[in-house]
Amino acid sequence: MLHGFRSFKSSANHVRHLRNRICTRGLTNEHCETSIQNGVGVLKFDTPGSKVNVLNEQFSKDCQEAFLALRDDPAASSIVMISGKPDCFIAGADIKMLAACQSKEETMALVQGGQAMMQQMEDCKKPLVAAISGSCMGGGLEVALACHYRIALDQKKTSLALPEVMLGLLPGSGGTQRLPPLIGLTNALPMMLTGAGKDAKKAKKLGLVDLVVKSLGPGVKEPSILSHEYLEKVAVDVARQLADGTLKKPSRTKSGMKGMAHNLPLYNSRVRNYVCKEAEKQVLKKTHGLYPAPIKIIDSVKAGLADPKTGYAREAGNFGDLAMTDESKALINIYFGKTQCEKNSYGKPERMPQNVAVLGAGLMGAGVATVSMDKFKKVILKDVSDTALSKGEDMVRDVFNKKVKRKKMTQFDADKAMSSLITETDYSAFKDVDIVIEAVFEDINLKHRIIKEVEANTPDHCIFASNTSALPITELAKASKRPENFIGMHYFSPVPAMPLLEIITTEATSKETTAAAVEVGLRQKKTVIVVKDGPGFYTTRVIGALMGEAFACIQEGTSPSDLDKFFVKFGWPVGGATLVDEVGIDVAYKVTKYFLEVFGERIAAGDPKVIEELVESGCLGRKSGKVYSFTVNHTRVAPDLSTQ
Repeated sequence: MLHGFRSFKSSANHVRHLRNRICTRGLTNEHCETSIQNGVGVLKFDTPGSKVNVLNEQFSKDCQEAFLALRDDPAASSIVMISGKPDCFIAGADIKMLAACQSKEETMALVQGGQAMMQQMEDCKKPLVAAISGSCMGGGLEVALACHYRIALDQKKTSLALPEVMLGLLPGSGGTQRLPPLIGLTNALPMMLTGAGKDAKKAKKLGLVDLVVKSLGPGVKEPSILSHEYLEKVAVDVARQLADGTLKKPSRTKSGMKGMAHNLPLYNSRVRNYVCKEAEKQVLKKTHGLYPAPIKIIDSVKAGLADPKTGYAREAGNFGDLAMTDESKALINIYFGKTQCEKNSYGKPERMPQNVAVLGAGLMGAGVATVSMDKFKKVILKDVSDTALSKGEDMVRDVFNKKVKRKKMTQFDADKAMSSLITETDYSAFKDVDIVIEAVFEDINLKHRIIKEVEANTPDHCIFASNTSALPITELAKASKRPENFIGMHYFSPVPAMPLLEIITTEATSKETTAAAVEVGLRQKKTVIVVKDGPGFYTTRVIGALMGEAFACIQEGTSPSDLDKFFVKFGWPVGGATLVDEVGIDVAYKVTKYFLEVFGERIAAGDPKVIEELVESGCLGRKSGKVYSFTVNHTRVAPDLSTQ
């Protein structure tokens, strides 16, 4: 009897617990739905038909409506804000909405509306918890900063950042005001001035989030879905405990030496001014005064720390000023262009490439193999000898080792990736290859021979992609018996670091081949542009003219160091002399010679014999250790070019 009573009592408690966990539905609108779970209000936002949530006018209006409903609902003792998308909390503000503003006043009104919404959240008497999974960027992080407690899911796609500076703007919904007191001025400024993201663990270490939840493995559902559901459960439990007092809000006060380092720049004007002044120096050193946004960010932060009452107004005013600058408009246009290049405008290919082979284990080929690993079912790296393959494998391994050292990936994942690379000295493994990417020397006869060899050992549907910086794709395709499957894929060195991929089509290249090549590039995380075949394509045509003018300037008496300074001051990331050294003086010579044959005097710049003499003397640039720009740890060759 006693045992039966205990069983009945236990079952009754279980039923009561389940009843309390039952989700009571509340308000539902286009982007949000609310519910009450165990006395906790849950606001779940989810933009229909989109992979991400963005803060546009309707989304913000719906979120505010849902938030106010839960704030005023006596059944909700606390509130959890969570996305319905496992891989995206909020990706930031709608850039199109910002770009549409025609005046400073219009932009400021938009920003002030966001500030008011965040202030309502911060002033909420009920504990407000942000449950973060996936991208939490810009305005999304500002939403999280307005909450009283932040929980982040420890998964690869979770990243917290304020990247507005990359658009020539600043965090405009309180980010410049809330972030410094939370994580300290010396931590907050780098985040805002670079736009760099933090994963869950780094965010916890900084104090940006209060709790990190481990992601779950495979189960009855996909790991991402299981982990997201678990995050919601943890967030609801935390919110309930914050409401009933069993869990106290985290103390934001710092003590000891760390506390002194945190507090002095915030509350001591002399220390604060010194930190900000040093930050300005670093900014001007890197930007040469060409980008106004970083300086405005520092100004907004200083104003808020000096007088919190005026900080938000300064932030809004500075945002309005920046939105009207040519720099911001140009950066936003670049963003739109880059976003467009990340889509396959040729449609999904009928046959999705699964098996990839790379010919040539040099710097370029090894780089292409590196960005292909883990993206395809099979990746083959082929060269003529085991010695060459060994060097190529070492280059691939070095990339992964650096990622492990920087904690971008685990040692296990690095070892797993390396074990998936297949190396071959013949074509025996090419029977089921879908695309071959050739990265051998820039010799048209060599490439013609390889094209014939590959086509004799691959299936009829296999695509042949030549990685060349200048050789005409149409001429290369003449050696192919399948010209409809022939295409150019021009990568840039070092491939793992350089985002651009230039795809070159001929008149015979099929749409299916182009679509498949673009798909390969997108899987490799490249920004893909597609151009028609022509001398130098697009990038080499532009860069070739630039390098030619750099040589001409040097021959006219400009020193390589001065030339570099002029380039960087104008806005280029590297100088003209350094650029030629990085590309290779021999490559520059070949391109110059080819362009002179095609265009004649139209593109002539300086005396090409000077470049020829440099190459003959063994001065090939960085790869030979002999350069003519000032480069650390390399021999500087500085012939008196002005007299030649």
